[in-house]
Amino acid sequence: MSLHKLIADVDNRGRAMRVAGALQDLIALPPDALTVFEEKSTRRGEPSWRIEAYFSEARDAEALGAELDLLLGEPAPAFQATDIPDLNWVALSQAALPPVRASRFTVHGSHDRARVPQGPNAILIEAGEAFGTAHHATTYGCLVALGQLGATRRFRRILDLGCGSGVLAIAAARAWPHAAVHGVDIDRQSIVVARENAAVNRVAERISFVCGDGVSAPEIRRAAPFDLIFANILAGPLVALAPDIRRVAVPGAVIVLSGLLTREAARVLAAYLAHGFALLSHRRYDGWSTLTLAKRA
Repeated sequence: MSLHKLIADVDNRGRAMRVAGALQDLIALPPDALTVFEEKSTRRGEPSWRIEAYFSEARDAEALGAELDLLLGEPAPAFQATDIPDLNWVALSQAALPPVRASRFTVHGSHDRARVPQGPNAILIEAGEAFGTAHHATTYGCLVALGQLGATRRFRRILDLGCGSGVLAIAAARAWPHAAVHGVDIDRQSIVVARENAAVNRVAERISFVCGDGVSAPEIRRAAPFDLIFANILAGPLVALAPDIRRVAVPGAVIVLSGLLTREAARVLAAYLAHGFALLSHRRYDGWSTLTLAKRA
């Protein structure tokens, strides 16, 4: 058995992260493993970034590039394809991910446990089947928003909508120790991984993770309403969810929306303004946006 590797070199960090984010979050069949390495150019000594995407099935490099062109609204880098022998690519991608500092939190893998000071702000998340290690700008933006909210506000009932790896729910449980935290994802494997991550980070008893269709899940309906909601998904679903999120949010509730490209932010923001939310902040990271809003009383 072999995997298929697509390689692209990019001379701009922001562009490299936008491309990597689109590969991971937006294309129909995301790679099984994805790495972004900073390298030194041999020609002029300037830094460059290499994107390596590993697929279990062969992907046409030109077709992938065309798909990325449409998703990003800009020309994608040229990818080169090669077949490689089967290896433990999850382990390799873990080793390539250094710790990430996002506001008060440091998200790291077990391979970096020894060099990350352990405490309530250290969160151990392995790269694996449920995406969410804070290396992506969308998760990073949510964690920054969460950290700033933790310094100024108190919340009692928190929802992580589309929880993935559970990193945001875990961070919320750390920031607000007395809050009831709930996470929901339509993907059953994500819930398995999120529960494992909560246990590793010693907050399993304080977070309820359920597999279901968002706010329509019976467990989430019973737990509502919420005064803090995170939704790190995609722009289209965020727009469609605006009335449902409004329904399960108390007056004055804060919502943090991410998973959207900056060029999509206006469309998402318009949907939530129309449903009674006011913008608190708009953060931009490497071509991706994180919106923080409050429900008007």
